[in-house]
Amino acid sequence: MTARRRPRWSELRPLLRPRGLSLDPTARRLAAAASISDLRRLAQRRAPRAVFDYTDGAAGDELSLHRSRDAYARLEFRPTVLRDVSAVDTSTTILGSTTTLPLVFAPTGFTRMMHTEGEPAVARVTARAGIPYALSTMGTTSIERLANVADGRLWFQLYLWRDREASRDFVARARDAGYEALVLTVDTPIAGPRLRDVRNGLTLPPSLSLRTFAEGALHPAWWFDLLTTEPLEFASLNRFEGTVAQLAAKMFDPAATIDDVAWLRSAWAGPLVVKGIQTVEDARAVVEAGADAVVVSNHGGRQLDRAPTPLEALPAVVEAVGDRAEVYVDGGILSGADVVAAVALGARAALVGRAYLYGLMAGGERGVQRAADILRDEVAGTMALLGVTTVSDLRPDHVRLRGS
Repeated sequence: MTARRRPRWSELRPLLRPRGLSLDPTARRLAAAASISDLRRLAQRRAPRAVFDYTDGAAGDELSLHRSRDAYARLEFRPTVLRDVSAVDTSTTILGSTTTLPLVFAPTGFTRMMHTEGEPAVARVTARAGIPYALSTMGTTSIERLANVADGRLWFQLYLWRDREASRDFVARARDAGYEALVLTVDTPIAGPRLRDVRNGLTLPPSLSLRTFAEGALHPAWWFDLLTTEPLEFASLNRFEGTVAQLAAKMFDPAATIDDVAWLRSAWAGPLVVKGIQTVEDARAVVEAGADAVVVSNHGGRQLDRAPTPLEALPAVVEAVGDRAEVYVDGGILSGADVVAAVALGARAALVGRAYLYGLMAGGERGVQRAADILRDEVAGTMALLGVTTVSDLRPDHVRLRGS
């Protein structure tokens, strides 16, 4: 029996390559995040529960949210092999202009609540990444300020308000500030029942109740950041305090109809995107009213629970209007592989909201950049493993929904 010898230090030393220790805690956290799910876990630790749940949660029993994610989990790729994938081009065109990825960062409300760097941080990242970003009507940065701090492709998302003059003013301001496209959200006649927010007692802006004060002890960095920066408020509203449902009841117009889409088409000369389409019939109606693109979306599951699952509804909408308008999809997308699957099923692009908000909560602008980098690398890697080198080569036969 051969005796074992102890390895010499000279033999071990070449194998020991300790990583340089960053003194920046944010940099250390983000460097360890390999996926959007990792960023989500970081966000959950960094932000107070009510803030995290506002981003992470959905309406009712959150069935729509879980079904959206389950649809992507059920997807099975069908790769082709022995293809030259040494050079993969992830670029495509959205609304007639080239973008580096089939991806748009979606509009999200009250973004500075997640991190006070807010919408400007997101816009700077998307400008560097070469993808569009849509500012929400319920954003915490004004139309003009965002246009001044970022030089990328900016869209403006509009809710139809009871006060039509306010809607007209938003359209004019977006036009004057050079926004590329207008995104009309049509699935919010009233607010959906977001039970996590109710249980957490969330108000806008967050208030220091006994519960939130106790939460502050667990998340001192978030509260210090909030209390030492400019006040957290809606950029497009007069001072408002209350719940999301109260805000929707006060501002949004439940009497809006297809005629309002036609009116908006006449008032806006640029591309018009209608977000919140869930049926073929509605897709046809808004395209006939003048929409240049539609987003198949159930608002991330945040409005009507048990609404259609966007990925499952996508192919029929593409077949119905895809020759007359661009079709996008959102909801449940947490990876670049999800983006690739959506495009293979006919989407021109995918919209993500939670994915970059997790990054924002985890590390401000650097966290958003980390989310964008993860999605970019996953899109390119998935395409290569599928044997596809251009976005235009993605086809429905590259994927199938298991159990369907």
